[in-house]
Amino acid sequence: MDRAKAALENEVSEVRITHRLTDSPACVVVGDHDMGAQMRRILESAGQKVPDSKPIFELNPEHPLVKKLEQESSDERFGDLAHILFDQANLAEGAQLQDPAAYVQRLNKLLLELSN
Repeated sequence: MDRAKAALENEVSEVRITHRLTDSPACVVVGDHDMGAQMRRILESAGQKVPDSKPIFELNPEHPLVKKLEQESSDERFGDLAHILFDQANLAEGAQLQDPAAYVQRLNKLLLELSN
């Protein structure tokens, strides 16, 4: 998990294993003292200043994508895969991506690598 934390250091406060996920490879959760994502969106849409906080990124160790991530030897590819899983977890939560173009670029790069 240290490797994932390093790859996502600017986006997350913590990376940890969870056993509560069944179908999803990952999810994002807020810390005990942080504001929930829905409340953040409501305040932002109302023009209110929202305190900065980073979510906790939880990984399902039984999911095939997480197993693939753990086995990745290339640091660059590991970083790309970790960011893709993080962005997908945010999308699943209903959030908008901070950098949709980077997500698309990483995903397209991965798809091209897999198709060769």
